[in-house]
This record gives sequence, C-alpha cells and structure tokens, in this order.
Amino acid sequence: MFHWTEKPTATLTDGGVIGPDERLPWGQTTVMGVQHLIAMFGATVLAPILMGFDPNVAILMSGIGTLIFFVMTGGKVPSYLGSSFAFIGVVIAASGYQGPGPNANIGVALGGIIACGLLYTLIGALVQVIGTGWIERLMPPVVTGSVVAVIGLNLASIPIKNMAPTNFDAWMQGITFVSVALVAVFTSGMVQRLLILMGLIVASVIYAVLTNGLGLGTPMDLSGIASAAWFGLPNFAAPVFEAKAMSLIAPVAIILVAENLGHIKAVTAMTGKNLDRYLGRAFMGDGIATMVAGSAGGTGVTTYAENIGVMAATKIYSTAIFLVAGCMAILLGFSPKFGALIQAIPLPVMGGVSIVVFGLIAIAGAKIWVDNKVNFSDNKNLLVAAITLILGTGDYTLKFGDFAFGGIGTATFGAILLYALLNRRT
Repeated sequence: MFHWTEKPTATLTDGGVIGPDERLPWGQTTVMGVQHLIAMFGATVLAPILMGFDPNVAILMSGIGTLIFFVMTGGKVPSYLGSSFAFIGVVIAASGYQGPGPNANIGVALGGIIACGLLYTLIGALVQVIGTGWIERLMPPVVTGSVVAVIGLNLASIPIKNMAPTNFDAWMQGITFVSVALVAVFTSGMVQRLLILMGLIVASVIYAVLTNGLGLGTPMDLSGIASAAWFGLPNFAAPVFEAKAMSLIAPVAIILVAENLGHIKAVTAMTGKNLDRYLGRAFMGDGIATMVAGSAGGTGVTTYAENIGVMAATKIYSTAIFLVAGCMAILLGFSPKFGALIQAIPLPVMGGVSIVVFGLIAIAGAKIWVDNKVNFSDNKNLLVAAITLILGTGDYTLKFGDFAFGGIGTATFGAILLYALLNRRT
C-alpha cells in the first residue's frame, strides 16, 4: 500500500527537494521527525490548555490522528495533525469554560467535536464520490491562499502577546528567530535542513547561559524532567452528546475543510506534485481522527500549517517523516518525562520558533497566490484577499446568539461568501 523510493544521501547536501513518495535513510528520517514534533508541540499543547483539556491527551491523539491520516491517504500526503485553534471559541461557548485548569464540562465539548468530525468525514466522502470541482469553485486560489495566510497571521499574537511576559523574554525571542534565520542562510546539508531544531538548541543554550549563568532572567528548570515518570496514562475523558453543543461546534468542519484544502494546495505548489486526487481521503482521514480524539478527551485536530512551514523551509516532504513523528507523539503522550523535557524548553525560545513557523504559514498562503498567478489587478480578487486578511489578523468576531465565529472562522466563511457574491458579475 505504501511505497517509497530510496533517495541518495547526497541529495541532502545539494539542496534538492525530497518528494512525498521518497524516503531518506531511517536515521535521518527520525531526526526530521523530531523537528516536526517540536514544530507542532507548542500549538498542540497551547490549544488544549486554552480549552481546559489535558495536553498529554492532545499530544497522544495528535500522534494517533497523524497515523490515521497516513493510512487514509495511502501514505501519499505529507501532513501532521495537531490541535485545531478553530475549536477554541466554540468549545469555550459550549462548555462555559472560564479557566484556568481542567474544563469541568469537557464532556459536552467532546460530543460536539465528534459531531464536527462526523460532518467533516461526510464532506470528505462526498468529495471522494463526486470530485473536488464544487469545492474549488467555492474556494479558488485567491480564497485558499487568503485562508492559509490568515491562519499564520491570526496565530501571530500568541507568541508576541503570550510568550514574552518580560523585556528579557522579548529579547530572547529575537535571539531565537535570528538563530533560526542564521542556520537557514549560513549552513548547508543536514544542519540547514534541521534549521528549526538547530535554532531552538542554539537559543536554549544562550538562554541557559544568560539566566542560569548570569542571572538575567528566569532560570531554566530541569527538575521536572528528573522527577517525572517514564510512563503514565494521561487523563482521558468521555463525551456527552448534547444537541446545543453539537450544533455550536459541528460547523467548524467548514473551517477545517478550507484549512486542509489550503494546506494540500500549498504542498502541491511546493512539490510540483498534484495531490488533488487525495483530497476526499484527506478530509475523511482528518474527520475520523477528530472523532477518535473527541472520544478520548482530545481536541479536534487539523492538518498543521506549522509543519507545512517546516517542509517549506527544509524542502523535505517525505511522508515517512510523519509516520515517525506520529509514533513519537504517541510515546510522548504516554510519557510524562518526555513531556517534561519538551516543556523545559524556555517559553520565549518556543515563542521565537513560533514566530518563524507562523510567518512561514503566512508566506505559504502568499505562495498559493503566486503559483496560481492570482490577478490582483482584478478588484474581485483584490477585495477578497484584502478583507480576508484583516478579518483574520484582527480576530474579527461575529456572534449569533450563543454561537461565535472568531477571526479564522469569519475570515474563512467571509472569503468564501464574498468571492461567491463578487463572482456573480463574471
């Protein structure tokens, strides 16, 4: 079912593209898997914390979901599935979560997440039967590019506002993203391919010297790693099916469709390999993974633009990397010690890496415009992109009774509806 072509190691040193169906030696594949694990970690952990879910369950479900997606797409679509931020607003509304700490009403949120996954799966089955033409008419490149760009821009406030509480931390974020940039530009071979991981290591060492050594900021605390158990069960939770919560959360499926479509279009543009024939299976894989996650206490999942950003920077799209990353995430979900190791990474360092990755997401959206030669001298395209970007970046929110659409939701539906309205002239 899964077939990879062995890729000569020399390709790693000459800057060539490693395609989805090509495989690196397993040692290098594993190292690349670690980099993708780190890229997804910050958002996959942050989203459940904001909703009162257990982060270890979210990590575990992200790994299981990634393997489900891998199987459903026949190992042909490179993607990692992590916690979706599109669920945060509706989950908080449905469960009445005030935070911080565990969500006491998590069950009704999980029932809504399962309903969303079911709707998403049905959309995928429809695409598989009748094709993608209707989706592409609703969401042409100007729309998908705008939605992908908005995801990165909407997430930008997370590292800027939430991951640098002091002036020292803000400077450390700068040191981190400069470290990543220097690795990306002034190194070559495997070091350059691992720019996110290498930049993170360099910045963490600098942080330790400045804080633990010179006392300039909050010292790195490694005690949690030593005290954490190697293996342990996360806090699973059971869903409760309540009609109101299900009606609030299920429409998020439309946002997930737009995200997934945009991500696959981005990978198609970057690799030159048309992945459209896998769209239906990709939607179904993501939908089934969301249902499985919701059934155990995890957040809804989506194909992760963070990891697409890493692929854009490394030019390595081998799906074998995501098979490895998914298996490692499962181990991480069952291991408090591995979780403690990742969580020991200083917050501003993770924030600096997030700035790079979220920026790469935004640029991936712009690349969809460029590769599809979107004509911005046409006022229709110009206005759709312009309005969508501001709606998403500014987190424009609309409420319908108890139901609220945050920035990504309003930008996604706004782009689709505005394009349909303005396209009536042609």
